[in-house]
Amino acid sequence: MKINNVNVEAAADFVEQVKADAVVAKKSKRVEGRWSFVEGQPQFSATMAHKTGETTVEADFAPFMGGEGLAPDPIQYCLYGLAACYGGTFVGLAAAQGVVLRSLSVVAENRVDLSRSLGLSDAPVVEDVSLVLQVDTDADDAQLTELTRLARERCPGVYCLSNPIPIQYHLDRSS
Repeated sequence: MKINNVNVEAAADFVEQVKADAVVAKKSKRVEGRWSFVEGQPQFSATMAHKTGETTVEADFAPFMGGEGLAPDPIQYCLYGLAACYGGTFVGLAAAQGVVLRSLSVVAENRVDLSRSLGLSDAPVVEDVSLVLQVDTDADDAQLTELTRLARERCPGVYCLSNPIPIQYHLDRSS
């Protein structure tokens, strides 16, 4: 059964699997991207595999940062990931509770100070991030407030931006 385009039974089955074996909840994601040295092409691309095939995404810096603006820039993809993850978490929680949504949109915005990226300051690059969720539903305000609270607590994208996560850096030389 689907509610809000979410397979509620599959999601509930996964919850039960994790209850039985917490290791099932651990997943790995991988993206391998390549820089393009071809003029007139977006600067970076990655092909990502998923259950039904592959999708290629491209990024290009804005002209003021040395790109040509031929594709979204990397920060836009970060915001896209945050918006998709937050919206998906909210919709999944609503579906699990039987709350039917007629529409949902998410606006993710940020303010950046690129002076650090340019080596001109130590100011934080990202000054703030905001998420605005617009939803059309018959659910009451108390339900929506609780769904919003749970989405903030459980969304992996929100967690990634709200908590320090160790990053391991490696450099391999091509021969």
